[in-house]
Amino acid sequence: MAEFTAVTLQTVATNQNVLFTEVPVYSCSCSILHREGSGLVTLRGSSKQCRALYKVSFGANIAVPDGGTVPAPISVAIAINGEALASSTATVTPTTTAEFNNVSSVAFVSVPLGCCSQISVKNVSAQTIDVQNANLVVERVA
Repeated sequence: MAEFTAVTLQTVATNQNVLFTEVPVYSCSCSILHREGSGLVTLRGSSKQCRALYKVSFGANIAVPDGGTVPAPISVAIAINGEALASSTATVTPTTTAEFNNVSSVAFVSVPLGCCSQISVKNVSAQTIDVQNANLVVERVA
């Protein structure tokens, strides 16, 4: 298991990743890899089985920054190899700028033996968003 966080406020452009600046819980294995300050986490398919299965959980507070369009829905989604998973999209519709709402999402990621996958959390909104107190937890479950 590993945990990646970003407590301070960050502005994330459309189709860009949330960056994780702290690693409070490091993975004891080489199956979950991350470079501090990056938005990418690499999952390795090192297993005695044909696949490694990971549970990816994300939570954060998101808002429309000052100067943005409201009311308009804003969304984030867990992405695998740069492609957002539609089933993991978390959406809120703030009525004013700088109005933070909490979002969360969970996805299971299957990585074939000998392969790697990169996960991230992507702004899938039509506009820039503010993200604060981002938390990404990756657990190897099988």
